[in-house]
This record gives sequence, structure tokens and C-alpha cells, in this order.
Amino acid sequence: MKPGPLSGLKVVELAGLAPAPFAATMLADLGAEVIRVDRATPGADVLGIAGDPLMRGRRTIGVDTKKPEGVEIVLRLTDRADVLIEGFRPGVAERMGLGPEQVRGRNPRLVYGRLTGWGQDGPLAPAAGHDINYAAIAGALEPIGRAGERPVPPLNLVADFAGGGMLLAMGVLAALFERVASGRGQVVDASMVEGAALLTTQLHGMRAAGMWPGERGTNILDGGAPFYDTYETADGKYVAVGAIEMRFWGDLVKVLGLAGEDLPLHINADEWPRLREILAGAIAKHTRDELVAMAEGTDACLTPVLSPWEAAGHPHNAARGTFVEIGGVVQPAPAPRFDRTPPQVPHAPHEKGADTEAVLSELGYDAAGIEALRASGVIA
Repeated sequence: MKPGPLSGLKVVELAGLAPAPFAATMLADLGAEVIRVDRATPGADVLGIAGDPLMRGRRTIGVDTKKPEGVEIVLRLTDRADVLIEGFRPGVAERMGLGPEQVRGRNPRLVYGRLTGWGQDGPLAPAAGHDINYAAIAGALEPIGRAGERPVPPLNLVADFAGGGMLLAMGVLAALFERVASGRGQVVDASMVEGAALLTTQLHGMRAAGMWPGERGTNILDGGAPFYDTYETADGKYVAVGAIEMRFWGDLVKVLGLAGEDLPLHINADEWPRLREILAGAIAKHTRDELVAMAEGTDACLTPVLSPWEAAGHPHNAARGTFVEIGGVVQPAPAPRFDRTPPQVPHAPHEKGADTEAVLSELGYDAAGIEALRASGVIA
């Protein structure tokens, strides 16, 4: 196995929750050497998880960044790094002595990746918020849900992870590409609001073209169309149907034994209520697994709705190695795939601060200096 396409890239991550760690995980998964800076005396994080997969694949040091000696340790780390990632509110890193000017004044080639909910400026920049709030004002939450009902939070996938951590990782890689030509780093300002808004790009185009005319839950991709929805099966489970195109719809009709019936044109929205009843009735006659077997080998676009815990056992996911077991926890494998430099399976998360002494030794601190820092509470 090769060490991954980002082998040789050095990243410093200032510890945070969910979206910024996800960006660091993506870089670590692909071979970057990531060192996470945790607190010297870890508190009880609201969403702290023992063995959290978002902490996999990197080393961790415990440092008190409220003390000048602790800040100096982090600065020495960034002196030799390519990337720094932080997910604090605007101004927090600067007050720590670890803002862009303070860090890049010592290392102009450093790419400084910042992730916030609202962005570094604007009226809401200093306000608190979570995924649901960022997705809400981005226009990404309102379209999700059933007609006549409240919008449904799509977990914290839209703003935290897709519009946040993944966007930041892409921005960091773009800045690294530009650095090849300029020799200079830059600040990447990733906002979860802007990332969540970016995910709705197609919806704006569909609306402008008259292809998204209705309210929530009445359009082609939001559960309004009977050929793009989920249905309960005879065993109380669910299947997903995505038979949009005519030839896929034709296969679905055959699979469900409806080929001989006088069905309305599936793209005629006026007929959607009647067509939904027909599909629901046909699907409810079979269990989820029976339907999957019936659709196998066809283009009916009918698949089982699996829980995250079931997904690893699906034959396709098993064949592709979509999930791996790390530290006793089954979790998604690194993605995407690379043919020449496939990354290794990440190692399990280290206990916070577990690598402090080893990393400090690499930075040039001797045993006496490390012990003095520990005695004064600067390090874990």
C-alpha cells in the first residue's frame, strides 16, 4: 500500500467539534500527517465521543494555549507545517496569539484554513449557531420535509459536514495548488452558510426554469413525485424509488407487476396522488428484501433504505470495502479512491494528548524542557 496522495503534507489542527475535525480527517485519510492540538486538561465536550472516528489517523498533543509557552509550542508546529485548521468563532484564534497574521508572519507558505458558521464578517459573524441554523438561512433546510409539515433537519450533514468540513478541505487543497505557482500561502475562509447555500445551486436553476414550482414536498426531488420517494414494505421497513427517466420507470412498473394496468403518465403532476396510491399498494405486498430481489438485474432504481449500521453489510458496500473496522468501530472508509497512491486504513484515534512528548521531542525540546512544561501545566 502507498501512503496516500497527500503523503508529505503537514497539517496542524486546533481541536474543535464536528466540521473542522472532519476536514482534518479527510486530509489525514488521504495521507497527510495531521497533529491535533488538544487542551492540556480536556474538559467534558458536549459531543465528545470516546474513540470518535473523526479523530482517526492523526497524533494528538495536549497544550494549554492560554499560556505563552503553550502558544510557542503551537507556533513551532506551524513553522514546519503546510496547513493549519481551526474552527473557532471570529477573533478567537487571534486572541490566542494564533491568528493568520501571527502564524503566517513566521511561515508565509502556510495555508490557514478557517471554518465558521456565518463567516469571518457580517452581522451574524459573532453569533452562536449550529448546523440547523446555518442551513436555515442558507435556504437549504426549508425545502426538506413533507408537504404541509415542518422542515425536517437532515441530521447535521448539510452545513457541518458537506457545506462545512468538506468545503474547507477542498478550499485548503485549492490554496495548496495555487501555492505551487506563487510560493505563498493564504487564508481560506469557509462558511457553513455559504457551503450549505452552494449545495442548493441546482435548486435555484430548477426554480428559474419552472421545474420547481411548488412548495415543500410537492416537487420532483423532495418526495412530491411518487416515482422519487420512499415506501413502507410489508415488514415495516422501507425502499427508496428513484425511477425518474421513462426507461427506468418502465422497469419499475414491470418489477412491481403493474405492466398490464392502465397507469397515468408518471410525469403528469396532476396524477401523482393516484399514482402514489398504486405504487404504495404494490410495494406494501412485499417485504423489503423481496422487493430488492425482484429488482435485482433491472434498472428499476429501487433500493433498500438501510440504517447506517446496516449499510456495511450490503453486498455492494462489502465488495467495495466502503466500510472498515478501526479500533473495534465499523465506520466509513477513506474516499475517494486512487489507483497509484491508495491511502492506508487510518489508525484508531489516540487518547487526547497521548503524543505530546514524542511531538515535542521532534520540535527540539529536550527531556528536561518537556518535564518543566509538564510541571507548569503547559502540556498534558
